[in-house]
Amino acid sequence: GGQQQRVALARALVVDPRLLLLDEPLSNLDAKLRVAMREEIRRLQLQLHTTTIFVTHDQEECFAISDKVAVLNQGKIEQYAAPEEIYHHPQTEFVARFIGFENFLPVNGTVADHAYRVGDQTVAVTGPTKPDAKVLTIRPNQIQLSPDDQGLSGQVTIRTYLGSAYRYTVDSPLGTLQIDGPTETPVAIGAPLHFTLPADQLLPLEA
Repeated sequence: GGQQQRVALARALVVDPRLLLLDEPLSNLDAKLRVAMREEIRRLQLQLHTTTIFVTHDQEECFAISDKVAVLNQGKIEQYAAPEEIYHHPQTEFVARFIGFENFLPVNGTVADHAYRVGDQTVAVTGPTKPDAKVLTIRPNQIQLSPDDQGLSGQVTIRTYLGSAYRYTVDSPLGTLQIDGPTETPVAIGAPLHFTLPADQLLPLEA
């Protein structure tokens, strides 16, 4: 397993290139082999100090192997930064979708500093508002479940078991949301789900 990739890599490295281009080198391997090969490529890159461009559509692979990440859209770089910066602070909706954000709330306008209008709701954020923000985004596991008499309320339309959590699709006053909840207390399809959006986890994004 992975021997073709190893041979191809050896052929490329034996000439001591100034720049190594790897275009989706692990795309035809199963998950376990992909992890082993990406670690081997990273080890070789650090050992040989060869500047390497690694092209991939796999965000986990991208973050695991890179010092800097360039997210391309239609041939243009949307964001170029360290993996940690890309993961925690995507600058555009395209970048956020690429790295796994699933909730996007259309912004109708700013209410005041630190607050946006989404539908007929006011949504607070920790940082100052961005006048050019078009959407707010938040990961499913960052939305907090609330007691029945607190927060916003929505109706569960789909429930998916992920192993470590349940993923709920919820129709809410803010639109359709993906929300993660604990496996110990599942919420039934059709039942209400109460939640809050932590202001320090919401990110305003440009179009």
